[in-house]
Amino acid sequence: MPISLEVWGKYASFNRPEMKTERVSYDVMTPSAARGLLEAIYWHPGMKWCIDRIRVCAPIRFTNLRRNEISSTLPARTARTVMERGKGELWIAASKDIQQRSALLLRDVRYVIEAHFDMTDRAASKDNPGKFQDILKRRIQKGQFYHQPCFGCREFPANFKLCEELPPCPEELLGERDLGYMLWDLDYTDPRNITPRFFRAKLQDGVLTVPTLDSGEVIG
Repeated sequence: MPISLEVWGKYASFNRPEMKTERVSYDVMTPSAARGLLEAIYWHPGMKWCIDRIRVCAPIRFTNLRRNEISSTLPARTARTVMERGKGELWIAASKDIQQRSALLLRDVRYVIEAHFDMTDRAASKDNPGKFQDILKRRIQKGQFYHQPCFGCREFPANFKLCEELPPCPEELLGERDLGYMLWDLDYTDPRNITPRFFRAKLQDGVLTVPTLDSGEVIG
């Protein structure tokens, strides 16, 4: 059951995993970010989102921004220990752990996400593709979501609507552009060994075609 969703926003950051210290965004939205955005609008254990294409509908523009981040995290093991013992500290002192990092972000982004969903073995007997499609379209039309859809980071919210007419491709994106290797998604086939997968991303007239996991184009 296909869906075309138009999304846009002021800033976006689809961080490259090889850049450890400073944040550097990919040139365009990654398939995993597109999946996460769709799941923020509608998710059900009986369905699985698959991204087919990402259409870039605005010129690719970068900007620099310095952002405050927290350098430490609260491990799940610590939280579990405190819950079991009934005492301990579950907080982070932001004033002590705060640090500034430079980020190379995308600005004034607009995409059309073309995707479909497959039914999973966790679907109930009354679940069917038509039911999920109707719920999804109704939620999009009403602007409903489980949590704010975003472009890579929670502070970069995404606006969305059903795409009824494809925006034109920006003139500068006509032709082919090689974007190098890009994160495809995380492979959850083995929950004990979640593996990142990559593919060679190419824009053809502003369209990023996403290969399937079994296509031979996804590595990792």
